[in-house]
Amino acid sequence: MDFTAKVRLRATGPSKPRPPQCVPDGEFATRRGFLKGSASVLLMSGFGSALLSACGGGGLSSDAADAPRLASADNFRDVGGAAGGYQTVDGRQVRLGVFYRSNTLTLSTADKAVIDTLRIANVYDLRTPGEVARAQDVMPAGAAYQNINVTGEADAVVPPADLSGGAIAVMQSAERAYVTGTAQRAAYGALLTQLANNPGAQLFHSTAGKDRAGWVAALLLSIANVPLDVIVQDYLLTNTYSAVSINAQIAAVQAQSGAATAALDAPLFSVQESFLQAGFNQVQASYGTMSSYLTVGLGLSQTTIETLHDRLVI
Repeated sequence: MDFTAKVRLRATGPSKPRPPQCVPDGEFATRRGFLKGSASVLLMSGFGSALLSACGGGGLSSDAADAPRLASADNFRDVGGAAGGYQTVDGRQVRLGVFYRSNTLTLSTADKAVIDTLRIANVYDLRTPGEVARAQDVMPAGAAYQNINVTGEADAVVPPADLSGGAIAVMQSAERAYVTGTAQRAAYGALLTQLANNPGAQLFHSTAGKDRAGWVAALLLSIANVPLDVIVQDYLLTNTYSAVSINAQIAAVQAQSGAATAALDAPLFSVQESFLQAGFNQVQASYGTMSSYLTVGLGLSQTTIETLHDRLVI
């Protein structure tokens, strides 16, 4: 889940949020092997050789304009990527303007006017009731609201003892729970079913828009056959989009508890490659393939998966 809301004011982001970086091919050998065997729903022949690199294959476009930037919801973005849309391993592109992700919609008047132009039909709030009560969404014009509580908990408050194993371990454990948890699987299955079946543009969000929402985005991009390199880089964009708020949290924690505490808790408020990889590793350990996780773990029909793919890909 998004641990930004889960820990007392002592937790924060990285000392310096890093922008997306190109990663040497060797570092992705294991992950590419997993993706070739499982992370794509529509497995292709010659899949490994067709992988596009985030560094040169058209994954993260530096030329195309981003989706609208919202100062009051800094992690708002199009799941499809930049203006051209992420390329898939089979040479297609992810469609823009269909699925959006965000942090809490605490929208300013100016940002609400911008988001209203996107004609979003449905907003899916993945937070706990306690989180919702503390910060209610400012809804886009004409959008229907639904709360899908991913964790099934009443609130998102972590007792200090839960951090005894280290912040990175906490974040990786949360990612694994998205795959193994009963409440999490039911919630993600319900969300993906509605994303497939409800017409119009859809928006889903969590508190920081990085963990619960980040896992949904990774699943959608996997269904679209986006290369795993690009899925990881898209996941890491939170550290760029939310850099200002992450740094503000650092300053607050340092003022209250000192630099050492801020450094220890930093991973709770950012994203790291190892978090997402923990989720993918758990898919492989528990279900063998992404397709099995989607159908057996989340209860999706093949028709629902194919509908999602068709909505995602041009």
